[in-house]
Amino acid sequence: MRRTGDLKLIQELNRFIILDTIRQHGPISRSDIAKRQGISPTTVTSAVNELIRDGLVAEDGTGESKGGRKPIMVRFCPDGKFLIGVSITNTAITIAEMNLEAATKRKQVYPVGPGMVSERIVQYVLDSIADFLGQVEDVTRCLGISIIAPGIVDAASGVIRFNSKLRLTDVPLKDLAEQRFGMETWLDNDANAIALAEKNFGVGLDADNLLFVTVGEGVGSGLVVNGSIFRGSRGGAGEFGHTTVDRSGMRCDCGNVGCLENYVAWPAIYTGLLSAIARGKETLVLELAGGDLTKITFDVFRQALQQKDQVCEDIVEEIASYLSIGIVNLVNLFNPSLIILGGEMMRDNHVLFERIEKQVREQAMGIMVEGLEFRPTMLGADFEVKAAAAVLLQDVFHFSL
Repeated sequence: MRRTGDLKLIQELNRFIILDTIRQHGPISRSDIAKRQGISPTTVTSAVNELIRDGLVAEDGTGESKGGRKPIMVRFCPDGKFLIGVSITNTAITIAEMNLEAATKRKQVYPVGPGMVSERIVQYVLDSIADFLGQVEDVTRCLGISIIAPGIVDAASGVIRFNSKLRLTDVPLKDLAEQRFGMETWLDNDANAIALAEKNFGVGLDADNLLFVTVGEGVGSGLVVNGSIFRGSRGGAGEFGHTTVDRSGMRCDCGNVGCLENYVAWPAIYTGLLSAIARGKETLVLELAGGDLTKITFDVFRQALQQKDQVCEDIVEEIASYLSIGIVNLVNLFNPSLIILGGEMMRDNHVLFERIEKQVREQAMGIMVEGLEFRPTMLGADFEVKAAAAVLLQDVFHFSL
């Protein structure tokens, strides 16, 4: 005899399968769902009625008759519910209201000021979410809050275990958010979340073993191994920016020396540009920034690079060299079939992308690069909050959008 718990689990799994079938193939009839998935018509009818009641599915007219009464079609309602996606970085908190296909309905960016670390940044995150929720018309339709953050994050317990730049140690952010807002909350590492989004509805749909590398304010990576995110024993896997590339190099905030992040992330690039300007080297960067050193940004750097500015090209060559060393090590360790490069430094930066791919193919073990693909991220401008949405949608609905 089946235990009650077993039956409930089967019912839940069937519900997920039926919802995903409607989402991917709707409008579709109840009988076609049953045939497609090998589930009894009674089970399908019961599940569909529940999904209609929950606002996730709606009836959508009639289909063609196959010998009898015309079937009533059902379709997925991505706007029936919504979620709140939150992305924490060293310089901003980005919050979005998103539907069940990870489409952004409303977005707001809350700047992170200098010195906003430790307890102050945690309070600021919670206050920013409260401000955003205060503008939501019907909070009862919200499935929950999904937060992603850089650093070592234990997704299972919802704790930011360590972030050197924001000076966070063992912060139970999931519990803090649930206590304050009374909503179920998810928390994950940002690079892991982006890797999941790439796997579920990005360029990694067909890759069971992929590596995502992000380069921007910091450096991170997410690993998909055999179709699942590889997190390590307590969420520490993928701290690519804190792998060592120079044992006699500069000291990092994490306490180590020669960490990759200190040679390729934006702070290092910005410092290199200022140093070149101070030494009197000619560069378009200063002109594009209107002579104001504080207005030198990623975009300014990219523009100068596209115009073949020598200072910027030299910096890119050095970045490519360091990144390639690190990526070669990951390729030889994990043998991915796909490498996805993203982050502000990689956006529209074809020169850097091509140099990294060329050097990795030359330096990694030959057998490891056979069939290896390199792709830029295609998640778009809302990639951070889309990644946050992927965490919730995967956990709640097992969606691969």
